[in-house]
Amino acid sequence: MIRRKETLPVKVGSLIIGGKQPIVVQTMTKTDTKDIKSTIAQIKQIESYNCKLIRLAVPDMEAAEAFKKIKESVSAALVADIHFDYKIAIECIKNKADKIRINPANIKDKSKIAEIIKVAKEYNTPIRVGFNAGSYKVAIKDPKEKLLHQIEDYINLFEKHNFKSIVISAKTSDVISTVEIYQILSQKYNYPLHIGITEAGPTFDGIIKSTLGIGILLWHGIGDTIRVSLTSSPIDEVKVGYYILQYLNLLNYGIEIISCPTCGRCKVDLINIVAKFEKILEKKNLRYKNLKVAIMGCEVNGPGEASSADIGIAMGKNFGVLFLKGKIVKKISYKDCIEELIHQIEKI
Repeated sequence: MIRRKETLPVKVGSLIIGGKQPIVVQTMTKTDTKDIKSTIAQIKQIESYNCKLIRLAVPDMEAAEAFKKIKESVSAALVADIHFDYKIAIECIKNKADKIRINPANIKDKSKIAEIIKVAKEYNTPIRVGFNAGSYKVAIKDPKEKLLHQIEDYINLFEKHNFKSIVISAKTSDVISTVEIYQILSQKYNYPLHIGITEAGPTFDGIIKSTLGIGILLWHGIGDTIRVSLTSSPIDEVKVGYYILQYLNLLNYGIEIISCPTCGRCKVDLINIVAKFEKILEKKNLRYKNLKVAIMGCEVNGPGEASSADIGIAMGKNFGVLFLKGKIVKKISYKDCIEELIHQIEKI
């Protein structure tokens, strides 16, 4: 059982990050924020996947004005992601951002950070102090030491101004370095931590790196919000994030599919059966049912795995059997197996 570290609670819109609250999955829009219509459409799509915390890039004042209009049209808590210009951060706070993210690597003037803090206190707006090894313009020999030194310097600044509504992140694109940094931060501070592997890569590579890094940290009780950073759609980021939490028993997200890898004993096209099953789940919006579903290809491990799931099928050479809570309910033909499985799930 994972024992999470209890951190200071920080209110972000209607959400609470930290404390004893569940870990929050977040993502980031991949549209141009100034394109208000497209950005709202993407946020609403993300919201349909039960993601309640979404970050938007705000590179200039025009985007900050667009942020205000977008905020009025969606229900998720929105985070304004600001780099370089402290005035944009202040404008986003005034435009009702639920949280802002600033990067001290490119807003280095502490007097400007102090100005942001002053306005954030006035509007009760939390700040994510987001350090990122990729933000440095020159190669860093030891990114871990550089980040940790800068984090300490800036957290001292926030504490000097008696501002504690902060979330800390300190990501690199290297799994081991990132894990080591967060372990030190978790020991040193009691602020909520936003975890992830930055610039993790395309879908396949990025999922592996993110699952390793985030999974290791969560196993050690570290992390209050997560983002799976992929060169892919924000929907993929959200789904992977939720499944990481589900498979560590930190969240009941939806249907868990147990299926065999297939081998020479398998007499059915199980790969396509499972793919078809997943497509129908999405189409019928059944993904969020809290069930364990087994789809097994032969008689070796199939009946055992299927019977231990909430519902499942185990296929033989000429027909399969449907299990419900460990009991065989009926025989089913190969051509009807997915339809029957979906029918039974809809009834549960």
